[in-house]
Amino acid sequence: MPRINLLPWREQQRKERQLAFTVGLGAATLGAVVAAFAGYLWFSSLIDSQQQRNSLLRSEIVKLDRQIEEINNLETQKQKFIARMQIIEKLQRSRPEIVHVFDTLVRAIPDGTYLTALTQTGRRLKIHGVAQSATRVSSFMRNLDGSQWLRNPELEVVETKKETSFGSDFTLYAEQAALSDETDAAAAKAPGKGKPVRRAAP
Repeated sequence: MPRINLLPWREQQRKERQLAFTVGLGAATLGAVVAAFAGYLWFSSLIDSQQQRNSLLRSEIVKLDRQIEEINNLETQKQKFIARMQIIEKLQRSRPEIVHVFDTLVRAIPDGTYLTALTQTGRRLKIHGVAQSATRVSSFMRNLDGSQWLRNPELEVVETKKETSFGSDFTLYAEQAALSDETDAAAAKAPGKGKPVRRAAP
């Protein structure tokens, strides 16, 4: 009976299976490497894109911060300009007031009274003068209180001069009145308006 040796065929089949397994394993490894590299490239592109967006956002934020600072500087300059304008308007309104104050003083001084000194601190006036009697000082204070431009007269001192025959030295304070609005100013400038000033009899 003939004998058939199957060992070479089985050995060949085993080698083929091992080769196929090795090729499959290599292909899987290569595929895994390619997939990992592709994933790395994809994530890198995402990171680069996000970094670019972040850089753009940072640059825009810097521009916005610069613009906000400029706006704040403009607002500060605007407030300073408004404050200057208000001061200028106040000075413009108060410029004719001193003329009215002197005119009021002239009209309010009764006969037998004259002023020797006048100082002003803010809107408060300190008035020094000489009067023939204390009655004339009282008349002077009433005239000031009844005027449009001076108010709240306060007598500080009345001193009788013994060495001379001419009355008494006096010192009093008064406040310069400010017009609250243009209507009051127009009323003060209009003829016949305001409180009349009476000149005291000598």
